[in-house]
Amino acid sequence: MVHIIPTPFAGLEHLATAVILLDAARNVVYANPATEVLFAVSAKQITGNPLSHAFPASEILHSAVEHALATRSPFREHEFLISTARHNSLAVTCTVTPVDITPACLVLEFLQMDQQLRIAREERMLIQQQANAELLRNLAHEIRNPLGGLRGAAQLLEHELPQANLREYTQVIIKEADRLQTLMDRLLVPHRVPKYEPTNIHEVLERVRSLLLAESPKGVLVLRDYDTSLPELIGDREKLIQAVLNIARNAVQAMQGQGQIIFRTRAERQVTLAKKRCRVAIKLEIIDNGPGIPPDIRERIFYPLVSGREGGSGLGLTLAQTFITQHHGMIECDSRAGKTCFTILLPIESTAMKHLTIKQ
Repeated sequence: MVHIIPTPFAGLEHLATAVILLDAARNVVYANPATEVLFAVSAKQITGNPLSHAFPASEILHSAVEHALATRSPFREHEFLISTARHNSLAVTCTVTPVDITPACLVLEFLQMDQQLRIAREERMLIQQQANAELLRNLAHEIRNPLGGLRGAAQLLEHELPQANLREYTQVIIKEADRLQTLMDRLLVPHRVPKYEPTNIHEVLERVRSLLLAESPKGVLVLRDYDTSLPELIGDREKLIQAVLNIARNAVQAMQGQGQIIFRTRAERQVTLAKKRCRVAIKLEIIDNGPGIPPDIRERIFYPLVSGREGGSGLGLTLAQTFITQHHGMIECDSRAGKTCFTILLPIESTAMKHLTIKQ
């Protein structure tokens, strides 16, 4: 007999971690979609059956269940192998928690070890990004004021110089001050409140493609591999354009204006973004056939002021990551000689929708 899950458990559908509910007889009364993905099993196949049917040879798991029931307190088992009825083995951490919500009396929460490491890495990246953003914002504000005074003094000096040829030096000061001012403005741009609206990811890519071809009309080939069935997402169109453009421009510069870039879009199902399980996300890949990212900076490419190009500001990828994070998405990079792939995952359903609803 399959039990109907009470309303309080409806929220488990969207959790990133796998959750199974048991009744007093150790029968499965519910398994969320993340469980189906993790263990490659249908919830219908295990619901209504004993836990031992789903995991027949996992003594550690069954021992944890009995311990939690006996003590009426949560129990966590770290890093053990669990085997499914299909003989798949996974390294997981499991937390067993007693509850008093009929028909469930136990909640089992599973976290695969590589997923746990990935979540921890995302948390570190988010903390690092927040620290970087605060540092850059403070730095920009501190530099802008003396920079304006420096430029103004150079203009006054230029009017006082008796010889026209000496004004060449003041022009250098003024132009460099303007360049630094532009750089400071870029540091402050990410803190503009996003303007959320329905956005077609392919329109974003086509805009970036046209800009790339205008800047490098002969040497760069930009290919499309689109899944045109993808729905719109809720996002800030201009920030998404800037994020993709920063990545693609880096590729063009790395290839020295001669090479191939591929824009590829696909639907990605049941992914974890910002600690939340997303039923469907947009997967965007930006692939180039350039020399690859130098090994000594691959782990730091999203840090500010880190650049593999002489004269580069080291802000392009930092800003791209900031913009994608504002959309509750994720950006990763895999690079080797001859192929660099930046992968962007963007949730189709996100809290950005709430902002849009409130605004309307």
